[in-house]
Amino acid sequence: MRDAEAWRELQTRNRAWLSRWEATVPPNTPYTRRLSYRQLVRRGRHEATQGRMLPFNVWYDESADACHAGEERARMVGQLNIAGIAWGSLCSAHIGYWVDERVAGRGVIPTALALAIDYCFQTVGLHRVEVNVRPENAPSRRVAQKLGLREEGLRQRYLHIDGAWRDHYSYAVTQEEVPEGMIARWRAAQASPIG
Repeated sequence: MRDAEAWRELQTRNRAWLSRWEATVPPNTPYTRRLSYRQLVRRGRHEATQGRMLPFNVWYDESADACHAGEERARMVGQLNIAGIAWGSLCSAHIGYWVDERVAGRGVIPTALALAIDYCFQTVGLHRVEVNVRPENAPSRRVAQKLGLREEGLRQRYLHIDGAWRDHYSYAVTQEEVPEGMIARWRAAQASPIG
């Protein structure tokens, strides 16, 4: 709950940046109102205790950047949710995320996604993780590609986004595809002169 003010500031400042990609609720459905941060936290906690969702706020320490060396500059810069967790013979989930426009392109979300995938496989015990991205969201598609997620095809009218049903490309990875861990794969890609 202590992140409420930072979340509201991020949402307000990034409204135009995020509106094209944010999930919306279709009209004429029982759940049409937008949730407050407090309601999101409560719902996330409940879903987490039920084993269906793991909500995370993404923080970035700008002191790691050369131009801010020596300064303590950690701040909330986005969210990442592991949702739709299914157990039994599926052991799968999907991950959604967003990031502050000010830090986009710095590797924050690929790093957060790699850590989340490792957490899903190594701690939670899932077998498969998927990320679904609108075809026109080139930066988000690039995140999945940077991490080497397998493109599985187009899901037509998959999610209600920005007021309409939108197509999404589906990217996935299974535990067997990253025995070394996703964060290790991401670090190796960053160190590669070609990457």
